[in-house]
Amino acid sequence: MAEAPALRLLAEDEVDLAVISAALQDAIAKVGDIAWEAGGRRLTLAVNRYRWEAGVRQRVRSALQICGVLQVQARKIRRDQRDAVIELLSIGFEPGEPPGGILTLTFAAGGELRVVVECIDAVLADISQPWPTPRAPTHGA
Repeated sequence: MAEAPALRLLAEDEVDLAVISAALQDAIAKVGDIAWEAGGRRLTLAVNRYRWEAGVRQRVRSALQICGVLQVQARKIRRDQRDAVIELLSIGFEPGEPPGGILTLTFAAGGELRVVVECIDAVLADISQPWPTPRAPTHGA
């Protein structure tokens, strides 16, 4: 089987965002790998993404950067526990004053990041070589 290429995705609307959300399903990170630069209006997450598209059990280090961020609120994510591991389940968008709205990053165990944005402007890029992982993520019924 040919090696799946590194992902480089740009989201500028809800359809694009759904593709990034699917690529990031089951990505894991540490709370300390989330950085909000209020002055630069950027939110960056460094994650270990499961490579669903590869067809083999692999993870890769990836970065998600969201631009045009006006506000970030966390729920059930302890920012003081920087080594705590979190698992990203999905990214959704709730329209607000066009073209802006609210991105909701939903994590396992009920954690959420609510990100108020001027518009959808997100980039996902793989930033390492993939490595094998012994288990594929599973989802209970």
